[in-house]
Amino acid sequence: MQKEIKKSSGKLTLFIMLALALGIACGFILDNTWLSQDNRIITTNAQLGTGLKENLSAIKDTSSEKYINIKKQITENTKLSSAAIEAKNKKLDIFSLISDIFLRLIKMIIAPLVLCTLAAGVAKLGDLKLVGRIGGKTLLWFLCASLTSLLLGMLLVNLFQPGAGMHLALTDSIADSGIQKTAFTLREFMYHVFPTSLMDAMARNEILQIVLFATLFGIAAAALGEKGKIVVEFLDAAGHVILKMTGYIMNLAPLAVFCAMTAVVAKQGLGILGTYSIFIGEFYLGILILWMILILGASLFIGKDVIKLLRHIKDPVLLAFSTSSSESAFPKMLIELERYGCPDRITSFVLPLGYSFNLDGSMMYMTFASIFIAQCYGIHLDGGTQITMLLILMLTSKGVAGVPRASLVVIAGTLATFKLPEAGMALLLGIDPILDMGRAATNVLGNSIATAVVSKSESKRG
Repeated sequence: MQKEIKKSSGKLTLFIMLALALGIACGFILDNTWLSQDNRIITTNAQLGTGLKENLSAIKDTSSEKYINIKKQITENTKLSSAAIEAKNKKLDIFSLISDIFLRLIKMIIAPLVLCTLAAGVAKLGDLKLVGRIGGKTLLWFLCASLTSLLLGMLLVNLFQPGAGMHLALTDSIADSGIQKTAFTLREFMYHVFPTSLMDAMARNEILQIVLFATLFGIAAAALGEKGKIVVEFLDAAGHVILKMTGYIMNLAPLAVFCAMTAVVAKQGLGILGTYSIFIGEFYLGILILWMILILGASLFIGKDVIKLLRHIKDPVLLAFSTSSSESAFPKMLIELERYGCPDRITSFVLPLGYSFNLDGSMMYMTFASIFIAQCYGIHLDGGTQITMLLILMLTSKGVAGVPRASLVVIAGTLATFKLPEAGMALLLGIDPILDMGRAATNVLGNSIATAVVSKSESKRG
């Protein structure tokens, strides 16, 4: 049976990697054939729009007929560009639809899986002191990992200065990025923790709220003793049923990865990699350094078993990278960590908490991106301001969803808090899908390591 599991896992990895490569190739071919006419229209209109804006800025009399005519031409040009982009996106709807269906299926099982596994896990721990001890260890690790990630992002962006060469001008009219701002307030943070109802929290996949309810429910079930045992057994059985569903859904992973990569490359084109190659390269170098730090930190606690852990989590990491969503890897990660040797009572307790408190890749990106935007506009942020930004991000990032573009919501709020131009978000939107893949994979790695470390510390206690 164990050999069959390993064989199945190996096949999934191979299929996902093939789907990743085929998706990139297919996206490149579509971008240069089927979508070439739309691309020409978009490029031509972009060049025309730049010329018209330059001509408009040279006219001082805003009431002149020439000024009014150029304004009309700019409006018309914008409409044509939007229509071409919409037509291009429409042609790729089928690819986006298939990958979105897979992500929706995964999100469908996240809330009930967290509820069942965490509540059963806490109840199995039984002793309230044991819950407190494991919870304390978990949060301490999360705090250290989060600070490391944020500090690394801050140090690297100051070292590399990726935005220093942009020299963008500040204007009175700041373009709206279309990303909802989430500026930090204590009230909003507390509302994000405490649910008004379980159904509402599950409907919106508010992991932090589900974690709170499941923890209290598990403690109460354990306190009831025999009366609560039947409920715990039901939740445990329900969790295994949902994990079985996960196996069925995971069969669609290679197809979803292929479609997701095809859509991204076809929409953005491989040229986007060249345009932002320095920024992307520096960010992924930062991700690589963070991986090394996390793996080294794990080896101090679990020793050579870290290699075994990496082998087990390769599928969830690859899936998160391919779909740009760490949530998509959650069910598979739960299974692989138990196969690695983490007790289910620890895994079901630590892992859901990690999805609210320990998104290492996302946190490194938040400081990296926020300070990058300030550099682009020549805005100097002193050390004190950057530390303040880091501490605020420590709080505002908690509970952020492990889904594509979730980090941008928090970054938009940070820009608003520090009076940085929101128009800078436009610099990131084009390449965000590429960056999001690295963030999601790092989130999975960080949470897997946290679970393994806490499990090891508890096993030493016997």
